Amino acid sequence: MCKRNLEVMDSVRRGAQLAIEECQYQFRNRRWNCSTLESLPVFGKVVTQGTREAAFVYAISSAGVAFAVTRACSSGELEKCGCDRTVHGVSPEGFQWSGCSDNIAYGVAFSQSFVDVRERSKGASSSRALMNLHNNEAGRKAILTHMRVECKCHGVSGSCEVKTCWRAVPPFRQVGHALKEKFDGATEVEPRRVGSSRALVPRNAQFKPHTDEDLVYLEPSPDFCEQDMRSGVLGTRGRTCNKTSKAIDGCELLCCGRGFHTAQVELAERCSCKFHWCCFVKCRQCQRLVELHTCR
Repeated sequence: MCKRNLEVMDSVRRGAQLAIEECQYQFRNRRWNCSTLESLPVFGKVVTQGTREAAFVYAISSAGVAFAVTRACSSGELEKCGCDRTVHGVSPEGFQWSGCSDNIAYGVAFSQSFVDVRERSKGASSSRALMNLHNNEAGRKAILTHMRVECKCHGVSGSCEVKTCWRAVPPFRQVGHALKEKFDGATEVEPRRVGSSRALVPRNAQFKPHTDEDLVYLEPSPDFCEQDMRSGVLGTRGRTCNKTSKAIDGCELLCCGRGFHTAQVELAERCSCKFHWCCFVKCRQCQRLVELHTCR
């Protein structure tokens, strides 16, 4: 697969890096903060378990590949694809489709063939393969459902006599926010035979069935409080916490009731910045004393 698509591999790498950075941003204040390792799998053993954390990793990774490949198509980096030429003519709203619409169809199709191939090789009846395939698709749906229409006005003094528009992928941060919401509301499922095939259904029959856009998981998550290298859990000792917060980033919850250390640290930051003609900004370096709280 990689050898047949060598020119796309740089986009796949960028998509993977984008997914890692977004995962770490979304979980920066949680007990599990999407830490990465030098070894494979890059997210550690957490992704080898069927938890909701694994569900998010698969979804954001699939979305990252689709996003990066789509942007590479639009920027002309790839010979196999370009702008989406199916978007043309006049819209029902009366504006002219023009410019370079992002070729999300190609990006999604490539992500399906590249990211899903490993799961399909396991056999579609495997519970974990079903979970991963579902979450891969949910990641791609997060881009599709948030596609935007961007426009430019043409006319005398920008009067917008004529408006041309094109379809664009959303900022990846918006995709990350959408998937983080799906993570918080993820559905615990179990495999069950439906007709002649196996499918994932909610473990609790009182819950409504999940949709293609929802994340699903098979196993409850550990609490991530204490280090357990056999499970790939790093624990929260030494993590910075917020003393005044009552949320998950607060010292009480993040430190799992173990308490926290407080230290005075000196921060260097830019201050008294002035603009000089022309054209640079000159700042002083100031020292500020702050309290730093870290989990015991």
